[in-house]
Amino acid sequence: MESSRLLFVLVFSISLCFYEQAHFRVLGQIYLAPSPAPQGAMPSLNDNSSKSATIFNVLSFGAVGDGITDDTQALKMAWDAACQSELAILLVPKHFTFMVQSMIFTGPCESGVVFMIDGTLMPPDGPNSWPKSNSRRQWLVFYRVNGMSMQGAGLIDGRGEKWWNLPCKPHKGANGTTLPGPCDSPVAMRFFMSSNLTVKGLKVRNSPQFHFRFDNCRDVLIDSLYIKAPSLSPNTDGIHIENSNNVKIYNSVVSNGDDCVSIGAGTFNVDINNITCGPSHGISIGSLGIRNSRACVSNITVTDSVIKHSDNGVRIKTWQGGYGTVSRVTFNNIHMDTVRNPIMIDQYYCQTKGCINQTSAVLISDVLYANIKGTYDVRSPPMHLACSDTVPCTNLTLSGVELLPAQGYSIADPFCWNAYGDLKTLTIPPLFCLLEGIPPMHLPRNEVDQC
Repeated sequence: MESSRLLFVLVFSISLCFYEQAHFRVLGQIYLAPSPAPQGAMPSLNDNSSKSATIFNVLSFGAVGDGITDDTQALKMAWDAACQSELAILLVPKHFTFMVQSMIFTGPCESGVVFMIDGTLMPPDGPNSWPKSNSRRQWLVFYRVNGMSMQGAGLIDGRGEKWWNLPCKPHKGANGTTLPGPCDSPVAMRFFMSSNLTVKGLKVRNSPQFHFRFDNCRDVLIDSLYIKAPSLSPNTDGIHIENSNNVKIYNSVVSNGDDCVSIGAGTFNVDINNITCGPSHGISIGSLGIRNSRACVSNITVTDSVIKHSDNGVRIKTWQGGYGTVSRVTFNNIHMDTVRNPIMIDQYYCQTKGCINQTSAVLISDVLYANIKGTYDVRSPPMHLACSDTVPCTNLTLSGVELLPAQGYSIADPFCWNAYGDLKTLTIPPLFCLLEGIPPMHLPRNEVDQC
């Protein structure tokens, strides 16, 4: 008798489990309260204990998640619904792969949305699969979105290989030249005119072009990202920032075919800490001043980071003919591991051999290099400070710089041109070429510093 009762309870429990799963799928529009969001992801959830967040699961809006079906419309509907709701979580669930076309997520929303990516998001596979009516310059765009947190344990897969192999890409022609043909390639994730953003914990790989791009944004926290693309993938910057301010990039790993982090014109107050970068092209300010444009960048700090097996370390690069200022920049406590050009200023940046000499230049001033130690690739000098003929670099300060060759025992001499500054300690190798004092200005001050 007792065994019969146990059998009945077991059968009833299993039946109830299947019923609840089926019932939840039928009532896809009834959203259950989620488990608590990760700390700091959405502080407003704790402001009022009587409210709980609503989950907007893309599966409930018709997404299939098989990696083949076009789930663009389902994701759009889920975003629209979440954006119009208070305390919303837009969920891309684990164990599913969602193929979505180029799309724009438009705000402002009713309140901050948590975009929870636990599954995989990916675009169509290459240029031939990209609809002709869609922009080829961007994939997922967030426009005028305020207070959003994008996070999760999932993957954003850019499927960039077929884009990298377009004939126009630099590595396809002889000696790094390009071949004719269409060349637009999409940025994977672009944030435009948005604020109070958090991007945290995601894995992102193989973007056709930049992995993340922030334009005209403010108050951005980027934390614990893992970005990966092959070392020969062209223009695959990890994180690009332009015309933005108050940006924090922490605790992330980037390995790609271009800059780990690139900082463009109009950017202020950027704090980069605990980044592992490489193989890559390093961490760059620039390029700035292209096509005689104005560029203003200030208050940039890079600390407690590692750059390894990269073409550059910490770099400032500007085109001839630009104007503006790069100032108040600190590179501190950075370990170099087999890096070409660990410390580099290049005011003659040019992507072809046809750049003409021009007199105007972006002024570079007040740059501190402190506690930069490790090894350099002997194919390039450990320090390369090539400043403008007419607009010298000023107030460059070096302290605790120790760079030894990764191969052999011969220490290369640093290179300087029109670079003025101060050595707080002796450097290894010695930087005898750094000039002291106040340099003469060959251009009127009002034509140099316009920031």
